[in-house]
Amino acid sequence: MFSSRMTGNQSGLLLGQLEDLQELAFIDRPIRRSLKTAEEIDQLTVDEDLNDIERAVYLLSVGQEVQRASVISNLPSLVRQNPAETFRRVVPKVREVLNGAGTEIQLAAAASFLTILQDDIILIHTHTYSILKTVLLHLNHRDTVVSNAWLETLLSAINALPKETIKQEVLNPLLYQSQLSHSLQARLASCRILGKVACKFDSHIVKKELLPLVRSLCQDVEFEVRVGMCRQLENIARATGVDNTRTDLLPELVDLAGDEESSVRLAAFDTIINLMEVIDSDDRLHVVVPLVMSVCEASSQADEAVVACLSFQFGKLCSGLAGCLSDEQRSRLLQTFKLLCVTGLQTEGNQIDSNNETTLIRCNCCYNLPAMVVFADPSHFLSELYPSLSSLCCDPEVSVRRSAAASFHQVVKLLGSNVQLVHKELLVLLQDDSLEVLDALMNHLEETLEAVLSRGENLTLDNKFPELLSALLLAEQKVGCSLRWRLHEKLLQRYSCLARLLPGELLHQSFSPRIFVILTTNKVLPVQKEAARTFCTFLRYNRKQEQRQEMMERLIQDLAQGRSYWNRLRFLDVCEMATEIFSRKYFNKHFLIPALELVHDPVANVRYKLCQLLPRLRSSLRLPADKQLLQQLDFCVQKLLCREKDKDVVATIRQTVLELDKLDLTEPFHKRQERDLLDQKKEKEETLLLEMEQLERQQSDGKRNSEKHTERKRRDSKTSLSATKSMSVSSSGAAGSSGKEMRRAKLSRSRSLSSQPTTSKPANSDRPLKVKELGGGSGPGKSSMLTSKDDSLRTAHFTMATLSQTQSTSSMPVLIRSNTTSLLDRTSALDQRDHRTSTMEQRDHRTSALDQRDHRTSTMEQRDHRTSALDQRDHRTSTLDQRDHRTSTMDQRDHRTSTLDQRDHRTSTLDQRSKSIDQRSTGVKDNQSRKLSINRKSNSFSVQSGRE
Repeated sequence: MFSSRMTGNQSGLLLGQLEDLQELAFIDRPIRRSLKTAEEIDQLTVDEDLNDIERAVYLLSVGQEVQRASVISNLPSLVRQNPAETFRRVVPKVREVLNGAGTEIQLAAAASFLTILQDDIILIHTHTYSILKTVLLHLNHRDTVVSNAWLETLLSAINALPKETIKQEVLNPLLYQSQLSHSLQARLASCRILGKVACKFDSHIVKKELLPLVRSLCQDVEFEVRVGMCRQLENIARATGVDNTRTDLLPELVDLAGDEESSVRLAAFDTIINLMEVIDSDDRLHVVVPLVMSVCEASSQADEAVVACLSFQFGKLCSGLAGCLSDEQRSRLLQTFKLLCVTGLQTEGNQIDSNNETTLIRCNCCYNLPAMVVFADPSHFLSELYPSLSSLCCDPEVSVRRSAAASFHQVVKLLGSNVQLVHKELLVLLQDDSLEVLDALMNHLEETLEAVLSRGENLTLDNKFPELLSALLLAEQKVGCSLRWRLHEKLLQRYSCLARLLPGELLHQSFSPRIFVILTTNKVLPVQKEAARTFCTFLRYNRKQEQRQEMMERLIQDLAQGRSYWNRLRFLDVCEMATEIFSRKYFNKHFLIPALELVHDPVANVRYKLCQLLPRLRSSLRLPADKQLLQQLDFCVQKLLCREKDKDVVATIRQTVLELDKLDLTEPFHKRQERDLLDQKKEKEETLLLEMEQLERQQSDGKRNSEKHTERKRRDSKTSLSATKSMSVSSSGAAGSSGKEMRRAKLSRSRSLSSQPTTSKPANSDRPLKVKELGGGSGPGKSSMLTSKDDSLRTAHFTMATLSQTQSTSSMPVLIRSNTTSLLDRTSALDQRDHRTSTMEQRDHRTSALDQRDHRTSTMEQRDHRTSALDQRDHRTSTLDQRDHRTSTMDQRDHRTSTLDQRDHRTSTLDQRSKSIDQRSTGVKDNQSRKLSINRKSNSFSVQSGRE
């Protein structure tokens, strides 16, 4: 199958290689059975009874070069074990070996002595002679690499050597080596030693003994020596002081700044800039400023190396001379910086010069851009430096754009409220095609976004805000499509700051879905873990309960209960991140149970991951509040121990059980206390976010209610106008109709009084019905109305009875009047008995009402007792504010129950009154019937008497 796909040339090449291999197979070669001969093994064998010091001395004496190099490299450990014996027996042997040793042993010895000096293994005062003599002996080695290694060892030893030893052992040979008769390498070493020794002595000694040697080296015939000495003038100037620098060193620097060699001029220029704080204001104004101006004027015609050095130090130079410059000089320096920013871009024929030096100059301008913003004043940024920044962000070279992205966050901070001026450049850097530019921008993206999103005025009101969000999303997609997974991880880590900067609604709509897609689809494990951390951060800082619930449901459905075991593994990663981000209370409420349910997972990898996560889950539980959750975790562990069949999971769960047993014992108390304090802080932040959410809801509801209230007012104002008009029209008609109704009522009453007694039946029978209808209602106002109506009914009833009696008696003779009076007395006695029975019933009702009141008071006391018990429980479990709120709500409930009881009592009293009124009305009807029968009998009797 593969031969058919190969071309003729490939098949021929393969056959040729196979023939060569067959030819090599027949070559007879002698096979060496051992790598070393017996004699070589005997030479390398060392007696095992020797200690470390004796073995080192033996190998340095008769060992091979490899063994000697090994002993010299192991010299610091021997000094740590036994410094006295090492310097007495081993170091002299090392000095003997170094006399004719090669480069490898020389470098090993220099590195070993340097380690001994830097690590402070020994007291340098005790073994000064043995180390210093060895270093100075090989300082002028013919090999440059070896001599530089020993020079570094000497410079490190100077820091620990006393002044007398330096003066005797170092300075005296130095005066001799700095002469022109010695080699260039020796004079260069003298320059470095002078710069290192100057800080050890007073200014008087430096001026007297070192400055003459410094002047001679500054005027050396070799420019390398002049450059080396010029580089060391900064240390010497700081050691001598301001006055000696002004009189002795500054003239030398000015002469070196005019040297014929460009490297010497560069060194002098750098030294002057670094010594700006040591030079006084007069020298800055009269010496340094003219020198700088001459260099800036000649920068267009100067060597590119000089211009590169100038561009690197330009920000520091302008900051040091800011107080000594006039407006014209300031503008000239700004103009020079603008020209440096476009160096190599403006050439003849509009061709771009891709020289490394010009690219380096523009990179240095990006580095100095923040310092130049301070020098030009941020208020003048738009007119002075914005074109330069824009050109640097759009530079054709990737290295320049990368440098601009690296310093962009500092520029944004300096601009303050004018940050919207560089919004376009931020979008350009985010949308850059090169991932290196994005990498440089991601290092400080959190600071940049914080400055842009918090200080930018009117950013959300125009189209800049959506453009920034789309640019961030496109940058993530671009990095996600590449193979730079480390950059993708860094980007997701920086995007977590958006939870504090963006509104929750926008974050939930734009970024949370994308982060969740990365969490479920990306195959790189570090990227997935960082996506899980970012998603948990978004979840924690989201203020809306509905959105948080939606995100949690999506985590559980798509990850914890997902069809792919890969997603279930990712849910355990999310749980691991959630233990660091959320409080224990929130984690136990939302993440713990779905994680423990994965003990039933059919895939062994998921159970294996769960076993590794169990100690972290156990550390989130606290007794006695989490007793049930702890029981579920123990059940999970028991199930894994009893029913697990996979050998890796079994081994892991056994190791996990041991860790769980030692978890509470091995953790120190202070670490546990720190974790508890951190957890309390997280819980307070979460409660604060919930309170903020409630306040926002209340504010939104208040706004809605206010809007509804205003609309109701408008509607009421409109309806009130129409109502006043209708009331004015109907008031006249209502007055006439009310007068007619009053007249009709009076006529009906007069007719009822003047007619026969039978006409009083419907009037008296209708009134109790009205009382019953009124008695069906409840409330204090209705009860007062019922009492007044009851009194009026009683007075009307008695007036009707008296009127009927007077009418009947006035028409009867005297003989009949005595019989009728006896009957009336009997009816009155019956009425009195009925009245007494009604009063007795009222008393019984009152006693029953009192009993009910006593029962209700007892129930109220029981309720009070229950509320006090609840208050005690609430005091144990909740804060004082919650207890006060609950007690107030309980008081309101008691008040409501008391009002309901009062209403029930009133309704019961009204029902009883209505019953008593019914009874009275029936009694009245009986009395009236009796009276009517008596009247009829008296009338018949009078008729019979008249006939007789």
